Amino acid sequence: MVIFASTKKEIISNLADILESPIEYLKGVGPLRGDTLRKELGIFTFRDLLEHYPLRYIDKTQVSTISQIDFQTDYIQIKGRFIFSDIVGEKRARRLVARFRDNTGIIELVWFQGISWVQKIINLDDEFLVYGKVSFFNGQAQISHPEMEAVKDRQQTGKSYLEPIYPTTEKLKAKNMNARQIGKLTYTLLSLLQQKDIPENIPENILQELRLMPRFTAFGAIHFPKDMDEQKAALRRLKFEEFFLAQVRLNITRIGRSRHSQGIKFDKVGSIFKEFYEHHLPFSLTNAQKRVLKEIRQDTARGHQMNRLLQGDVGSGKTIVALLSMLIAVDNGYQCCMMAPTEILAAQHYKSLQELMKDMPGVNIALLTGSVKTRERRDILEKTAAGEIQILTGTHALIEDKVVFKNLGLAIVDEQHRFGVAQRARLWKKNSVPPHILVMTATPIPRTLAMTAYGDLDYSVMDELPPGRQPITTVHRYETQRMLVMDFLREEIHKGRQVYIIYPLIEESEKLDYENLMNGYELVKTYFPEDKYSISMVHGRQTPELKETNMQRFVNGDTQIMVSTTVIEVGVNVPNASVMVIESTEKFGLSQLHQLRGRVGRGSEKSYCILMTGKQLGKDARERIKIMCATNDGFMIAEKDLELRGPGDIEGTRQSGELNFKLVSLVADRNILEAAKEYAETLISEDEKLEKPENAPLKNYLMRRGKTNWSKIS
Repeated sequence: MVIFASTKKEIISNLADILESPIEYLKGVGPLRGDTLRKELGIFTFRDLLEHYPLRYIDKTQVSTISQIDFQTDYIQIKGRFIFSDIVGEKRARRLVARFRDNTGIIELVWFQGISWVQKIINLDDEFLVYGKVSFFNGQAQISHPEMEAVKDRQQTGKSYLEPIYPTTEKLKAKNMNARQIGKLTYTLLSLLQQKDIPENIPENILQELRLMPRFTAFGAIHFPKDMDEQKAALRRLKFEEFFLAQVRLNITRIGRSRHSQGIKFDKVGSIFKEFYEHHLPFSLTNAQKRVLKEIRQDTARGHQMNRLLQGDVGSGKTIVALLSMLIAVDNGYQCCMMAPTEILAAQHYKSLQELMKDMPGVNIALLTGSVKTRERRDILEKTAAGEIQILTGTHALIEDKVVFKNLGLAIVDEQHRFGVAQRARLWKKNSVPPHILVMTATPIPRTLAMTAYGDLDYSVMDELPPGRQPITTVHRYETQRMLVMDFLREEIHKGRQVYIIYPLIEESEKLDYENLMNGYELVKTYFPEDKYSISMVHGRQTPELKETNMQRFVNGDTQIMVSTTVIEVGVNVPNASVMVIESTEKFGLSQLHQLRGRVGRGSEKSYCILMTGKQLGKDARERIKIMCATNDGFMIAEKDLELRGPGDIEGTRQSGELNFKLVSLVADRNILEAAKEYAETLISEDEKLEKPENAPLKNYLMRRGKTNWSKIS
């Protein structure tokens, strides 16, 4: 044991960064506790423990009375004396029950574990402070497993009593590692650390301008504040640091890429673009489309690789912007590719581009997916390698090694969140000089999320719908109103329109009481008999050929009703479809509901989205339905989605790594994010390589943590 202790000291003293010490080397931890901390909380090092922040604080100076307890009371601290304690029950029901009294009343305290230890502490002669969560049993208030401390012990220590409460788990509690024990370990760690161990990483001028607490002080104050004002100041400092460092890294990456990465130069807008724009454009572009095209034109003319994220709401017209961008590339003698996540969406793009370019000879467009037959595939590969195909659309088949371009100049990735980073990067290697990259998504991304998850990309927003599009009317209907809903669908079909009916499941689930697709299909047939109506059914378990056949029948107008799962979420364009019925709406997230709704409203006729549910709805489901009925604005819906679900569940977050923030909230801390972004942009624009003396602490910190790609800027 002595040898182990000396070894710990030796290892810690030899480490350049004490915070990288394994957690088991901290006094009070050891191998067994260290293993549990790693498994339960992901605490591997001293740094992990330092950044394991309190959930809340107990103000031990605030003492309430028993008479103040009511059904709204949560946690409470009371002062008084024990008047009785005894062990009752047998085996699993065994527990310690005590009665505790102050000047206003009596309350019952209960322990189910550690009974013998607690019973030894209870002294009927001493005054105690008791703290815990109030619950009610048979209408009587009680506190289970309260924390307690003799008043005389507190008076002897004289320390602050704003006590941190840390996240823990049941397994840790079973090993006597409750919130208080984690607090003791953190206190031990802080007593080991000196200012040099927590060096400053924000330039002094920013600290002064924003009146931010020094870093070393902030870590002490976030764990053991003297009062809540000090805690708030520490929290503000550390939140700013999280956002600021993220923004600095993103700015270094983006500026390094744009200034130093070699890129193809599209130095002209030629005859093909002009001919299409002036004579074949099927409608006038919106101001948003014109703005985005201008940004793309400027990016591709600089001689540096473009990396741009184009986010547009459902129906905002991203396809035409993609085509016009590709025509600029073709005019400059380069090829283009457009990669989509599914064969359905890839085929949809191919058909849309062909239709738009049908009167424009000389631009060859091809489709390459896994379903393309061998002979046709060979022909496409040969023509692509020879440069005879100018625009190649397809799925991930495009990134296979067999696909060789003569001179790829622009790669467009649609619905990019469905591709991994490594998959997208393979497109960049399809030319000796990396092609320009345009990443598109129809899932509107909240601005705060875009600033953090996509900060290394330049991004464009299309928040304007083309003229002639009518807003979709969205209504909520209960199962009891199904007859009325079906009557409405019948009216729309008799007008010559088509209808989607979407189900969330394709199998019975014992856990979830939802109509499955097959039952739904049979139900629809009872309202719309097959001798009078034609129905298509599409779901993920069908073969690609059957799925495509059924989809095509609906697209061609051969069927009036499409009963489907969410496979039609993206990529189906049927302007004649005027109604979207979403069954068991409570099963879907906001983003998915908005995407599904976007399948209608694509023609000039009035369109509707009907959200069907049972009567029993949770709070979150009601909130989602309320938002859907209130707005068609995808960006407003995305913001609400972020508020309700957090960034981890939002479609579109980077697959290169989750947003690893420990303190900040993308919803609540927008002002701090805005400030951090502004300061980071200014700093990097003035000192790209962080060579100024005042920026040395920041550069040293980034180099020590090793998360910044310095090769891009050196």
